[in-house]
Amino acid sequence: MSKRDPYEVLGVGRNASADEIKKAYRKLAIKYHPDKNPGDKAAEEHFKEAAGAYEILGDVEKKARYDRFGHAGAGMGGGGFHGGGMNMEDIFSQFGDIFGGAFGGGFGFGGGGQQRRTVKGSNLRVRLKLTLQEIADGVEKQLKIQKLVRAKGTEYTTCPTCKGNGQVHRVQHTFLGQMQTVTTCPTCGGLGQTISKRGAGSDNNGLVREESVVTVKIPAGVEEGMQLNLSGLGNEAPGGGVPGDLMVVIEEEDNADLKRDGNNLHYEAFITMVDAALGASIEVPLVHGKAKVKIDPGTQCNHVLRLKNKGLPSVNRHGVGDLFVHVMVWTPTELGKEEKKILEKLRDSPGIQPKPTNKDKGFFERVREMFAN
Repeated sequence: MSKRDPYEVLGVGRNASADEIKKAYRKLAIKYHPDKNPGDKAAEEHFKEAAGAYEILGDVEKKARYDRFGHAGAGMGGGGFHGGGMNMEDIFSQFGDIFGGAFGGGFGFGGGGQQRRTVKGSNLRVRLKLTLQEIADGVEKQLKIQKLVRAKGTEYTTCPTCKGNGQVHRVQHTFLGQMQTVTTCPTCGGLGQTISKRGAGSDNNGLVREESVVTVKIPAGVEEGMQLNLSGLGNEAPGGGVPGDLMVVIEEEDNADLKRDGNNLHYEAFITMVDAALGASIEVPLVHGKAKVKIDPGTQCNHVLRLKNKGLPSVNRHGVGDLFVHVMVWTPTELGKEEKKILEKLRDSPGIQPKPTNKDKGFFERVREMFAN
């Protein structure tokens, strides 16, 4: 499975237009096409790699996810894109129109010129909830899914109408001469096969729904909404077609203490007025375990402490985020008589009177931002 940059594979820049990307892929696809390089395994791998790159860059959503998250964002199973994982049926069924008439008007092997439609099974989509700890470490999950598979006892035979080609040719006589048209076979729908024996409990396509267990490896650092695509693990197609894909959509479980912002984490630490004035040592939660943090004497409310590399890893392995501790000074709402007496004695003490500094010059800017939001 290729992990090369798809932009590098196609030889285009990151600002390339959709048309430029398509032209670059077509050029490589024709260069390494199996019909031009019979028996050349290296050319076949280049052909598949180019198809894998175009699968990402030729799709607006996949391209956007790749640009943001890299290979894991494009979501091709274990962190790369299809590339070598695609078979020739996949490539020709999805991108055959790219080749146009370069190979005798068709895009099957051997330049046969007759196009048999390859049917792909439908995709499956499941949602997977992960804890913050699982996101931080990466995790392997086993998913139970219900998918369509070929029923036991189901048999297919060559379509008698199109003789397995998936198309029918009709010749019409007009005043201009003979006119030939090619249409999808009405009997088999382009499959080239029909059901000769249907297995017990199967549908009209010879498929039955069964439970399957799939193992999914989730890379560390994934985010809410990210989608991982597992090629060929979706519903099977009738007549031996190409199976669909399994799409795993990531969801994040809320953490009681830590809030995520990209790769960074945020925590609100509430301290008393006494600790803020005199200083203290407090514990803050991490993704794994806890850390001791020193509160300096005279710490003000909304002061932020930064713990480097205590956040989440980048899904592209580009470092680790930080943990930001927001210090909040708690003002008591219920005081006893003795506590009130102590505070009354301190009320007019010069040491506890506010002393505005130049740090407060951003007050009006903060107010404007607050009302703007």
